[in-house]
Amino acid sequence: MTQTLATTRKVGGSLVITIPAEVVQLEQLRENEIVEIQVKKKKINGFGVLKGIGKFTKEDRMKDRF
Repeated sequence: MTQTLATTRKVGGSLVITIPAEVVQLEQLRENEIVEIQVKKKKINGFGVLKGIGKFTKEDRMKDRF
């Protein structure tokens, strides 16, 4: 079993996921084969996304607030 991440996209009234070519090759998948999938939402952690941005200063504060 190969594990990978994929993004859903809307097609008509359904959501679809494309199986990456690397997984297709590794698992030797062919068109019209039945495959078993396991769906689990990936929790995205934003910790460290703004690393290096610096601290919030008084100049950063919006003047029209408070």
